[in-house]
Amino acid sequence: MSGEILLAREGELATVTLSNPGKLNALGLGSWKRLGEVMRELDADKGLRCIVIRGAGDKAFAAGADISEFETARRNAKSAKKYGAVLEATMGAIARCRHPIVAMIHGVCVGGDLRICGASSRFGIPIKNLGLVVGYGEMRGLIALVGRAVALEILLEGRVFGAEEAKDKGLVNRVVPDDKVEEESLAAARRIADGAPLVARWHKKFARRLASPRPPTAAERDEAYACFDTEDFKTGVKAFLAKQKPEFKGK
Repeated sequence: MSGEILLAREGELATVTLSNPGKLNALGLGSWKRLGEVMRELDADKGLRCIVIRGAGDKAFAAGADISEFETARRNAKSAKKYGAVLEATMGAIARCRHPIVAMIHGVCVGGDLRICGASSRFGIPIKNLGLVVGYGEMRGLIALVGRAVALEILLEGRVFGAEEAKDKGLVNRVVPDDKVEEESLAAARRIADGAPLVARWHKKFARRLASPRPPTAAERDEAYACFDTEDFKTGVKAFLAKQKPEFKGK
């Protein structure tokens, strides 16, 4: 396997680390499979409140696929299709995860709900130089994030660009000094975890649903009122009125 996927848990927070530091945390087929398994495991964990995804070390989040595997895992269209199915399944597992995800981005990054990077981070998808295309699933995610015109700009030019341009394009939410990336990412994850977990999961669910052109059904709209029947709602209102910090239980 090219690289590893490491999982650590601290209370309500989980940290997933893409670990292949010798290759800027590039992901091989085995790592893509394992990442999907880990994300599905975390999705099923109702005691979790936030997930941080990061690369090992401080030189890179992930430099994309491990090109050294291409002669075996992607040697022709048939093998590449199998590889693509694994990649799309993993990206789908990340996108569908019920818990909020913070991407802690150091250095090179060629994706999370909230993406925080350092000022020296670099972004790009220069696969035109390899004679490759992105699949429909990958392109769908990119277009949803930055729009069709910017997605095509990134893919057709294949430029690698800096953090501020990435923020302008909508690829990242926040740019901080390089030595503050970990601190700010973990602080953001803690702020998320301190909130009502059911509300965070509903917000993610609603955002995914609204990506569809089909309007929400009456039943789906009614789900937006379900929060009023939760213990967390009563806890939040009571704490607000008492000027205290709420202690949500996810019920």
